[in-house]
Amino acid sequence: MIKRFAKFLLFFSLFLFLGGLNSYGWRILYAEQYYKLYHLHFYQYPDDSMENIFYLEQALKADFCNPLYALARITNKVEWRRYRYLFKMHVNLKLIEQYLILGSKYDKMVAYFYNAPWKEDNLKSLKIAERVYRVALGYWKEALKWSSMAWKMRYVHLPEIQYWEDENLRIETGKLNYREIIEAHLARLNRVRKDFERMDKNTY
Repeated sequence: MIKRFAKFLLFFSLFLFLGGLNSYGWRILYAEQYYKLYHLHFYQYPDDSMENIFYLEQALKADFCNPLYALARITNKVEWRRYRYLFKMHVNLKLIEQYLILGSKYDKMVAYFYNAPWKEDNLKSLKIAERVYRVALGYWKEALKWSSMAWKMRYVHLPEIQYWEDENLRIETGKLNYREIIEAHLARLNRVRKDFERMDKNTY
């Protein structure tokens, strides 16, 4: 009885294995596919931000799909070039947003006196937040580069991604400046760090 059961298990396992060889999965190859995996969560936990960061970074590394399957209607090579510039700019902006959300999870807006017992933990947390904000600055430099290239082709209009064109306009007119935003975060973080460093056994 045991031998028959063992043979059944062996046969069933082999059946599942061979069946799996013939199954097909959805392969992610192109930048647009990775971008479509990016999504916002109702609650933005650090793991959620890291997941989105992974997808967006892969979107920057991957090849673009055929223009036939682009996120905008492409009819010629000029539109195709502008589309790719705007895509790169937009994805870098989304990465900045995700890094700022991630940084905010470790940041401390105020060093309250009753946080003194956890001074060292708070200082470590601020250090992580600072690193994350500085990474976001790097993506801003990239966004500026692609925005500048896209701006030179602003006479080409792609209605399906007008939001990206609006971002391009805001960057080039100075209405969107993540450097100022990030540097303000870093300056405040440094003030909070100094407040924590001044805490001693008499603070609380």
